[in-house]
Amino acid sequence: MATMVTFHAHPDDESIACGGVMRKAYEQGHRVVLVVATRGELGEVPEGFLADGEQLWQRRVEETKAAAEVLGAARVEFLGYTDSGMMGEPTNDAPGTFWTADVEEAAEKLAAILREENADVLTVYDDHGGYGHPDHIQVHRVGMRAAELAGTPRVFQATMNRDAMKRRQEQVAGDVDFTPPDLGDDFGTPEAELTTAVDVTQWIDHKRRAMRAHASQISEQSFFLAMPEEMFRYAFGTEWFIRVGAEPGIAESDLFD
Repeated sequence: MATMVTFHAHPDDESIACGGVMRKAYEQGHRVVLVVATRGELGEVPEGFLADGEQLWQRRVEETKAAAEVLGAARVEFLGYTDSGMMGEPTNDAPGTFWTADVEEAAEKLAAILREENADVLTVYDDHGGYGHPDHIQVHRVGMRAAELAGTPRVFQATMNRDAMKRRQEQVAGDVDFTPPDLGDDFGTPEAELTTAVDVTQWIDHKRRAMRAHASQISEQSFFLAMPEEMFRYAFGTEWFIRVGAEPGIAESDLFD
């Protein structure tokens, strides 16, 4: 049995980016540990969704625990930073945000978990955080440094296959009423730079159930859940990574082998 630590910026990121590989690892007998930098305090929530006196972060913590159970995570940890908001917002520089965190200090917090777990695998994000969110960029910086400090042998940068998404976009948009993302140079990673493509269609129902657990952020009318099941399988049935130290080119189909 090996141990995978998967590091994310906000509640629900884990389900979208790594839900498949988390459940796959669990079913293969590996230990899965989820670490989240923030509690997603700045997420948007429909009016009347929260109970009287309930804070959004409280709900999102509970949603994360529910999703983690679906995905097979044995341990969930929050590093204690606050949500920085989208890039360029005044909230980026507020005291205590993950974006303003000292990278060395934050990395040591994560490294302590990696050492405690004797982690074999760590997932972070690519160097631009997938789409430029400051907290996602910081996950890359902090995660990469933490792996160095802890000596974690296999590090994977979760990302999106920009070319595959462009190929799929027209078909998905034709079936679901949504505004497609701007797939510019800051969105995902070119296919030629990827190293690892994990087929998670066997665990796609768990991935979708985990997203559904984050009801404050992913409604039944959202792009993710409004999508027909077969289209969801097509769009989200592969999770993409760049393995640190590997030559570019998709040559791997698992995070442990």
